[in-house]
Amino acid sequence: MPSLMIDPAVAQSFAALLLAHVLADFTFQADWMVRRKQQPLVLLCHIAVVFALTTLLLGGIWQVALVVSLAHLIIDAIKTWALPDHIRTGLRAFLIDQAAHILTLVCAAIWWPGAITQGIWADYAALALPPAILLTGFVLSVTAGGYVVGMLTARWANVVDDQEPGLPDAGKLIGQLERSMIFLLVVIGQPGGVGFLIAAKSVLRLDTAKQGRQASEYVIIGTMASFAWALGSTYAMIGLLEIATKAP
Repeated sequence: MPSLMIDPAVAQSFAALLLAHVLADFTFQADWMVRRKQQPLVLLCHIAVVFALTTLLLGGIWQVALVVSLAHLIIDAIKTWALPDHIRTGLRAFLIDQAAHILTLVCAAIWWPGAITQGIWADYAALALPPAILLTGFVLSVTAGGYVVGMLTARWANVVDDQEPGLPDAGKLIGQLERSMIFLLVVIGQPGGVGFLIAAKSVLRLDTAKQGRQASEYVIIGTMASFAWALGSTYAMIGLLEIATKAP
């Protein structure tokens, strides 16, 4: 069976567009922007960040960045104003929203495959492709994974015993650290180490089992979702990296 081959110019442009997207949505989009996105000026501020990052990573090709930013605006506007709150803040809406964004990036890369080769990064595009894809995978795994796990487990969050609350944001940080370690283990070719992470976390969470079945199941769901997202997103980026670097 012939291996999947893609135009290197398309791969490089898509990698730049995807990195700009994940940085804009998960790194440079502050919590207050997410909470106030129904305010037009806040939404426009987010779109300005999308445009700036996309233009920067494409090496100044603002025409493509403008089209991508307008598509981002339309998708976010539909999600923000057309959907009721209980749907808009759910996991399904999040996944559909991200799928729509990625589809527009694919279309943009195919429409203008040489975008990145025409900008100021033209001489470095091939060299920068692997780190750009790996950085994208890291942000998707660690930061985006936190949103996914949070939305998935939100309906059961009240079952945890709060009589002895833990450190502020400790759960969030633990999740980020475990997904970072999973990303690193997979990238360096040691996925077997993920099993030790699961075992270690199980031992450290033994006290949760004493709080009852509901609390235990809540922790298990969150942990399995976190591990699954980290593994899936990391392997997806590794697959993209292999396809892109093998392109003729």
